[in-house]
Amino acid sequence: MRRSIHTGISLAAVMTAAGCSLLSPQGLESASEASGAANIKSIEFSGTGRWYQFGQAPNPDLPWPPFELKNYTADINYETASSRVRIARSQIVEPGRNRPAPVEQKVDQYVSGKTAWNVATGGNAAATAQPAAVEERAAEIWASPQGFLKAAIANKAHSKSVDGGTEVTFRLGDKYNYIGTINANNQLERVQTWIDNPVLGDTLVETKYSDYKDFGGVQFPGHIVRNQGGFPVLDIQVSAVKANPAVNIAVPQEAAKAPVVTVVCTKLADGVFYLTGGTHHSVAIDQKDHIVLVEAPQNEQRSEAVIAKLKTVIPNKPIKYLINTHAHFDHSGGLRTFVDEGSTIVTHNPNQAYYEKAWIKPHTLNPDRLANSKKAAKFESFSGKRVLTDGKRNIEIHSIAGNSHNDAFVLVYLPNEKILVKADAYTPAAAGAPAPTSINPYTVNLYENIQKLKLDVGQIAALHGPRVVTLADLRAAIGQTTAAK
Repeated sequence: MRRSIHTGISLAAVMTAAGCSLLSPQGLESASEASGAANIKSIEFSGTGRWYQFGQAPNPDLPWPPFELKNYTADINYETASSRVRIARSQIVEPGRNRPAPVEQKVDQYVSGKTAWNVATGGNAAATAQPAAVEERAAEIWASPQGFLKAAIANKAHSKSVDGGTEVTFRLGDKYNYIGTINANNQLERVQTWIDNPVLGDTLVETKYSDYKDFGGVQFPGHIVRNQGGFPVLDIQVSAVKANPAVNIAVPQEAAKAPVVTVVCTKLADGVFYLTGGTHHSVAIDQKDHIVLVEAPQNEQRSEAVIAKLKTVIPNKPIKYLINTHAHFDHSGGLRTFVDEGSTIVTHNPNQAYYEKAWIKPHTLNPDRLANSKKAAKFESFSGKRVLTDGKRNIEIHSIAGNSHNDAFVLVYLPNEKILVKADAYTPAAAGAPAPTSINPYTVNLYENIQKLKLDVGQIAALHGPRVVTLADLRAAIGQTTAAK
């Protein structure tokens, strides 16, 4: 009985099960023969170009922000369904944006079967589990030219003639669909597949190949462009390809552990709670007959853990409002869970239209609570200033004007408690950490907004970072040792 390739089954097992009697369409067989796919068990390709940060558009209507790629090297083992991708990149400052000085970032990322992880550079070799990256990284394996052709043959692909070539379709595992186009020269030109995203749902990943060349006896595209969520995420000129290099990837013990979502609750003032325990935080505010929550980051798993914690900390009250600081996916990935919970989403004006458009897309690959309940989202969008009150405690929400990190960006201020809640404009360093070598313009802009709004800030609860800080800490971060007059 034939088995399909998926992230947990090696190609060797699939091909053994499929057997040699499998008859595939002529276009697919010819493309496989031209690429040498049958004899390629592993591959390495490298190049330079651009990488784009998915889910981090500075405005809901703009593409993902670009980075210059000094190096992109991918090593793939088709038999073990594993890969390693090494990247050296620096952010490109878009015209009209004041971004931090570009610093070269080195990324070392892996996937093997159903486990994904990153390995830190700079002397710390610890592996960090990346469970949310498994689908994307597995898709990159099977969307590669030889990977697609191998998977198509092993999964009894269907073919049909289209203008200029052949369209090949197959299903990988129990839910991932792949569509490829092979041109008249037996070259794979395009691959489409869909992976899950907490904001966009079933998200198209489309990879286009062109300028095929002979790289030491291997036919491989000289130009690769990958789009995800409607915009480019990768655009490289391939400079080198190696067939059958040694690609031996062992899963580190720490990466194989099932991730645990932890929510730690710290009281900042009467009825104000700082919810930490991971890389992204939230703040809960206990009002007379309801809860106001600031931020629903990452994904449904995180949001459900926060909801469970609030039921013990502030029992028997609904989460009436969810304040969203901006539309970056790491800060909005858990919003849909709160829509299902019955919360009204309070956000800056451009974000509402973006969410309404995004959330009507199918969520069939990994249905979340909202996909099952089909509840209608409730919004209160604004620009400038919005105040939520229960008659005793005011919660001020202010636009952060002129911040290049995001054009639809807000901070939250509690005037009675003098507490400021904000996201990426300022991330405090650990206590005792050395001062930054350059000043972050986002942080300078935040301080300017605080001064312009005349906010009397005592505590700053950042939605990233290891600790609550003061306005003096923020001033120190921008090299200002005394308060502005």
